Amino acid sequence: MHKHLSTLSVAVIGGGPAGLMAAETLMAAGVRVDLYDAMPSVGRKFLLAGRGGLNLTHSEPADVFRVRFGARAAQVASWLDGFGAQALRDWAHTLGIETFVGSSGRVFPKEMKAAPLLRVWLQRLRASGVSLHARHRWIGWSEDGSLLLDTPDGQVLKRHDAVVLALGGASWARLGSNGAWQAVLADKGVGLVPLQPANGGFLVDWSAYFSDRYAGEPLKSIAMAPAGQAMRRGECMITANGLEGGLIYAWSSMLREDWLAHNQAVLHIDLLPARDQAYVLREVTYPRGARSWSSHLGSRLGLKGVKLGLLRECLSKEDFANTDRLAQAIKCLPVRLHGMQPLDQAISTAGGVSFDSIDQHLMLRNLPGVFCTGEMLDWEAPTGGYLLTACFAGGRAAGRGVLHYLGVSA
Repeated sequence: MHKHLSTLSVAVIGGGPAGLMAAETLMAAGVRVDLYDAMPSVGRKFLLAGRGGLNLTHSEPADVFRVRFGARAAQVASWLDGFGAQALRDWAHTLGIETFVGSSGRVFPKEMKAAPLLRVWLQRLRASGVSLHARHRWIGWSEDGSLLLDTPDGQVLKRHDAVVLALGGASWARLGSNGAWQAVLADKGVGLVPLQPANGGFLVDWSAYFSDRYAGEPLKSIAMAPAGQAMRRGECMITANGLEGGLIYAWSSMLREDWLAHNQAVLHIDLLPARDQAYVLREVTYPRGARSWSSHLGSRLGLKGVKLGLLRECLSKEDFANTDRLAQAIKCLPVRLHGMQPLDQAISTAGGVSFDSIDQHLMLRNLPGVFCTGEMLDWEAPTGGYLLTACFAGGRAAGRGVLHYLGVSA
């Protein structure tokens, strides 16, 4: 090591899971850590993510888990090798947070919320010596290479032996991640991939009647896929101007690319995934007598409410009255998407610091001693625990990268 251990100091900028995990990894090796966050308190987006039930990770096999990261599977796998799904569960247990596997394979803390985990974690970090500095917004570097920070007491300069940037993407800006770091890094010649919404809703030109009648209604027990892809089961939500929810988020990367390439994307929905095409056709063609189509489809196939409304919304009157086309649409209903919800409303973002700009230790190639981690890097993942696990794992990887740079044993 090129300095005595007790004098080494690292700045971590950003108090989300990636930044906090980087801080913990560094402090455990005896390195002094100052963590700066622009907000009045850390972990705000993490707390929001856990408000409806914190999906910490997923229990599926590691090889399947890694596929979820698409084009960045190889890069993220290197982080997961050091801190995968089971390691994350084990780590949570060291905080006294027990976890369980839900029916879908997703892993949750028994208390379901993020707040208890964050509270205990911050207590442990403070006890270990991590210095947390709220309301400290990083705005770049001074001419001598010091960190330039906006604070309640004005601008201050701070010098450290290394810096970990964990600044998030650009969704939910009110919680702290606004993407302002892009301009600072671009000025330093860092390669950036434009930020795009990920795990976000898509826009559909609903009729006024359908929007007023069904906005807020869940589409349950369905399957969906872009054209040419295998259907996935789950559920989503009708919104006033489109669709959102876990099932569509799972396809958001592919749908986004279709939309960017063609200015539209087509999603196919199977309204009755438990029934095959032959069964549906048989029930649709069953003599309906004097009954209306609504009564007929409701009694024979259980199609009613929002599912029936969606069929009527997306089919012409002629196709709805044609039994063959109607049966086909029930199993593969095309829904045309004309855009995505705004970036700030997405759960996460794609794009960011390009992997060509960092080395295997997550250090910026043209800024020695500066590391990037978390959502500000150019990778994405669907919801289901994948995104959060990779943020934890990436934070740990960055911390270990700093230790390698400083010549400190982990």
